[in-house]
Amino acid sequence: MDAPHLPEPSAEKRVRIVGSELVENYTVYIIEVSVGDHSWTVKHRYSGFHDLHEKLTVEKKIDKHLLPPKKIIGKNSKSLVEKRQKELEVYLQTLLNRFPSSTPKVLSSFLLFHLYEINGIAAALAEELFHKGEQLLAAGEVFLLRPLQLYAVTQQLKLAKPTCANGDAKADLGHILDFTCRLKYLKIPGTKAAVGTSNIEEQCLPFDLSVFKSLLQIEISDCDAGQITGLPSLKPTLATLSIHLSAGSMKEILVPEASEFAQWEPEGVDTDCPVTAIIPTWKMLTTLDMSRNFIRCIDESVKLIPEVEFLDLSYNKLSLVENLQHLYNLVHLDLSFNKLTVLEGVHTKLGNIKTLNLSGNQLETLSGLSKLYSLVNLDLSSNRLAQLDEIKNIGTLPCLEKLSLNNNPMCIIPDYRTKVLAQFCDRASEVCLDGTTTTEKELDTVEVLKAIQKAKEAKDRMANNEKKVSDAPGRATGGPQSSSSSLVAPPSSSSPSLSRSTCSSQGNHK
Repeated sequence: MDAPHLPEPSAEKRVRIVGSELVENYTVYIIEVSVGDHSWTVKHRYSGFHDLHEKLTVEKKIDKHLLPPKKIIGKNSKSLVEKRQKELEVYLQTLLNRFPSSTPKVLSSFLLFHLYEINGIAAALAEELFHKGEQLLAAGEVFLLRPLQLYAVTQQLKLAKPTCANGDAKADLGHILDFTCRLKYLKIPGTKAAVGTSNIEEQCLPFDLSVFKSLLQIEISDCDAGQITGLPSLKPTLATLSIHLSAGSMKEILVPEASEFAQWEPEGVDTDCPVTAIIPTWKMLTTLDMSRNFIRCIDESVKLIPEVEFLDLSYNKLSLVENLQHLYNLVHLDLSFNKLTVLEGVHTKLGNIKTLNLSGNQLETLSGLSKLYSLVNLDLSSNRLAQLDEIKNIGTLPCLEKLSLNNNPMCIIPDYRTKVLAQFCDRASEVCLDGTTTTEKELDTVEVLKAIQKAKEAKDRMANNEKKVSDAPGRATGGPQSSSSSLVAPPSSSSPSLSRSTCSSQGNHK
């Protein structure tokens, strides 16, 4: 279903009373309010109308007889309720027509304009920041703004009208702008469902982030990336960027302006290729969390985040590790719960990585990890690793301290822990496997396994040497050797000295 058209702040306001409910011994009227194509429902009993009218007659000199009178006898009868329903609808519509451009605060509150209507939302936010803005900024806590609130502010700023149109200084838009200029930590949680009792779909509401001048950290969730503007304006200050359930690609977040150019390059890069645009980099960004999105590839937009140290791309749809060679400062990478099957050559892209999370993928081999010499923490849980021999690919990594292999087929092999630890040879005591520190008993077993392995290797070498000798020409059949085909040199007077010289040389080498 198509989303409702977005109403202008001056859109026509309409009201209908669409029904009623009997609650205990009184009647509640169901009011449908519409502004443009946005609509929502409000419920009030007659006493609520009466209180509203009392305030309006004092504040706005409304005619006292405009509101239908109270009824004591038969107040809940069907005929009276239906008649009063029509009268109350006329009453509310008359009030809205009386104040077309600036709805009185008491009426705005009665009809929940502060939750669903653009002017009311902006005014409520301005008043909140008038009272608490300085305190919130001083506390340095994360401030939460809904996409609907940001949309309301964005729309208000487009209007050629005073920032305090309703005459209430507390509701001046300037309070919002002053606050957003100084705010450092922001969270924008959207929703895929309609807002409250309305038909408003937040993910369809465009909003502009360029009013924020000092943000260090921002988190956005459940918003359509195409509706977000002004993200590049945060580059001078932003250190942490988190985007969830909002993006189909990294490019639409990191370089949304790329769609305007045929060819672009990040600033500071020498290139012989013709470019149509030079894009500034995210100089301050050190943490990028784009987990739980719909990303299928790590595209070239990572060139624009050269300072990133922490990158989280978990719970996406990635099948390849690519383009990360541009992130020279990357030390923590989370690629868990993607669709990775192979990791060939990842050391050429992850030269300085210390923490790597590959859990929840489809890996059957670890051959691509053998040269990640700086790796300290490695999570391989919930993959398809079945063969213990695969551990040899990481057994020689000199810095590896924490390894997780939980929920892999190899975990059901008898004595799985000690057989894995044995692959680390002299470093077995330094490795914490599956969150459990290696015990002395396990280390004793590892020593036994290592001794058995060494004996087996020695036996295999001996068998191979004997096989080579027996396979030499003339030896296999025991027949006479010809000088031209023999692989064994005939004895000579110089042989002993050559043999001693060779052993001596080997001894020195050792």
